Amino acid sequence: MEGYYVIGIDGGGTKTASVILDSHGHIIGTGESGPSTFGIAPSDITQSSIAEAVSDACRSGGPPTRRFAAAFLGLGNVVSEMDRSAVRQLAADIDLAPLDKIGVDHDCRIALAGGLSGRPGIVLIAGTGTSCFGKNARGDSWRSGGWGPLIDDEGSSYWLGLQAMRAAVLEFDGRGQPTLLTRFVYEKLQLKDMNELMNRLYASGMIRTEIAALSPYVFEAAAQEDVVAFQLIRRGCQSMADSVLAVAQKLKLDHERTELAVVGGLTNAGDMLLHALAEAVHGRLPQCQIMQAELSPALGAALLALQLSGQRLNEKILANIHLEAKQQKNYE
Repeated sequence: MEGYYVIGIDGGGTKTASVILDSHGHIIGTGESGPSTFGIAPSDITQSSIAEAVSDACRSGGPPTRRFAAAFLGLGNVVSEMDRSAVRQLAADIDLAPLDKIGVDHDCRIALAGGLSGRPGIVLIAGTGTSCFGKNARGDSWRSGGWGPLIDDEGSSYWLGLQAMRAAVLEFDGRGQPTLLTRFVYEKLQLKDMNELMNRLYASGMIRTEIAALSPYVFEAAAQEDVVAFQLIRRGCQSMADSVLAVAQKLKLDHERTELAVVGGLTNAGDMLLHALAEAVHGRLPQCQIMQAELSPALGAALLALQLSGQRLNEKILANIHLEAKQQKNYE
């Protein structure tokens, strides 16, 4: 089957990214639109964001049709078969691809496909939330974490921001250690008195991303040798490493040389986070090889779409994708 196109969709809480590939692995177009996290954005908004991201990719590259041979959508909060069926129908309603050629799963799966270019292994998503997902050579898969901010997400930027505020109020009360985080909370939230924090949290209602925006100050305080901040980073990394270990054990990868791709906005914190994470992971999995993602989650979704179309991911196709992804990055 020659001369056809597939599309990959990466849907998140702030944006939706799309990538169109041809059957040889050439990047034909890329697009972007608003949020499409399943179950948080209303279904009509999710569908509209998907359609807009597809249209944007078509405008940038110009395939002759907007109905693809196959499509794969990786969206946040897709965890059950009911979720997958609902998203698949949203995609079918905009005639994205034949129904049996529309793949849907959680964002961890496309992050793994992109992070390791389709190879088996593990991916850790460290962003506003945290989650871990792996797949072994037999095709077995497992997810750990990703249960949301109310009961999980320890180590995420949201969790770090929340802990920064907690450390500040503990010091204010006289229950906690002195910490630079108190000053940063005052400055970032423009508080004149710590008691104003309750109004900001409960009356005004700080949204998740506002709380997550405090996380860089935890790293800034730790860089200035703040013990409280450093302990928070270490605790978060230990928790994320527990998720990696759980996935490795479930898939029987804990005694093998396993690749771990780390993705997400929190990785922008740099060496302080990565060193603490590496220490925590290697304390549990000495043979684990930690690496940066090779391709974006949207390209991971496109790889899965190619496989869904019946195309085998051979060395030539992967070389095309890697070369063109690198060229695009250099032009950004």
